Formats: sequence, structure tokens, C-alpha cells
Amino acid sequence: MTPFRPFLTAVSLAALLAAPAMAQSPAPGPNDAPSAGMGHKMPHHAAKLTVTGQGRSSAAPDLALITLGVSTEAATAEEAMTQNSSRQKAVIDALTAEGVEARDIQTAGLSLSPKMVYDNNQPPKMVGYVAQNTVNVRVRDLDGLGAVLDRLVSTGANEISGISFAREDMAEAEDKARADAVVDARRRAELMAEAAGMRLGQIRMLSDAAIPEGPRPLMAMRAEAKADSSVPIAAGELEVSAQVTAVFDLLPAEGAPDAPKAPAE
Repeated sequence: MTPFRPFLTAVSLAALLAAPAMAQSPAPGPNDAPSAGMGHKMPHHAAKLTVTGQGRSSAAPDLALITLGVSTEAATAEEAMTQNSSRQKAVIDALTAEGVEARDIQTAGLSLSPKMVYDNNQPPKMVGYVAQNTVNVRVRDLDGLGAVLDRLVSTGANEISGISFAREDMAEAEDKARADAVVDARRRAELMAEAAGMRLGQIRMLSDAAIPEGPRPLMAMRAEAKADSSVPIAAGELEVSAQVTAVFDLLPAEGAPDAPKAPAE
């Protein structure tokens, strides 16, 4: 057996010399990309599809907003203001008698100006003074709105410059409009994905875009004032809009070569 000892010693020495080199070769880490020869596919990154959805909803108004006033003329400023104050007080008393609360009556403007007459080839001539007093009024009883306007005119209001309708709480209508906007966004996304030969994946982002405009009156008339009122009023409906933006994953269609396979049962 003696002749084999040098051969075994040489083999042992070669193994010892190779051990440090093997120790210096690091093992592949979890973040190391596999080599092309290992047969692994690169991870699939889904494309993104961004869509905008629109939603609308309507609600019946429960408030009427009126701007009305009293304008008087007199030879002197004091007389014009005295007459104006007396008639405006009668208007406010009429509003109170019709059930309009003090919190719903607000002075919007008060002015006193000279009344001038301009004749051809003559210098302007002052013939008196004009006093104006304007108030904004909220009427909550829409069924009695026509009667309120009729009484205001009969008690001295000779200027009605505007009337509009609103709703005190539009939250329910706004929520419905937002929900419809989300449904519309998904519908649009599904349509676009199908047209592109793909399918929708998970939703990645959903945001609510602000609509600057407030409720808008619809043309369709909904309710009229009582038949015994001399001023017919049609309240109609109010419309609110909502807009959302959604971002979806866009995936290959089912059965496509790159489509992820369903897990085995």
C-alpha cells in the first residue's frame, strides 16, 4: 500500500487549494436577476389605463331665492328715504305674515341718488331724489310662493330683479352622482380594454374631481304654484354633476400567450 501514499497526498493538497476559491464565490442573493440560461421569465408589468367617468343626479328644490326691492321718488332726499322706509317695512311685514323667518330676509342694497332730467340743448336739471332698498329673501314654502309674490307687490314692492331655486341639502343627490360616475368610469374602461384586445385588472387609483358649478335648474317643470295664486311659479328640478378619474391595470386577454394562468385546484 505504500506506493499509493504520494498520490493521495497530492489529491488532498489540490482539494485544500481549491477550497478558498470556492468560499470566495458568493451565493446568488434574492435580488439577483436570473441569468438568461436559467430559463426564468422576466416579471410581467401590467399596462395602465386611465379613464374619466361622469355622473348626474337631480333633486326637487325646497327653497326659492328672490331679490326684490322698493324704489321711491320725492322732491327731497329726506322725503324719498322716509317713503322708501315706510314701504319697505310694509314689504317685510308682509313676508313675516306669510311665514318667512327673519333669518331668511337680508338687506342687499340701499341707495339714494338725485334724479336728473336731460333736455336737448339744455344743461342737466335735478328734479328730485330716488331712494332704493333691496332685500334677498328665501322662501321655504314653494307651494305658497305665488301668493307671497302677489302680496309683496300689493304692499309696495315694485322691483323684483331675480328668482332662482335651490335645495338646502344636496348631499344625497351628490352621492348618487358620484356613484354613477364610478360606474361610468368602469364601463368606459371595460369598453376600451375590450376594443384593445385586453382585459381590466385591479383598480389602482380613484379620485373625485371637483365640479366648480353648483346645482343647475332643469328645463322640465315639476311643480306649479297653487291655482288660486295670481302669480304662477314653476320650480322645476335641480341637477348636480360629478366626475371621477380611475386608473386600472390593463392585462392580456384570457387565453393570450402572456396572460397569467389560473392557479391549479
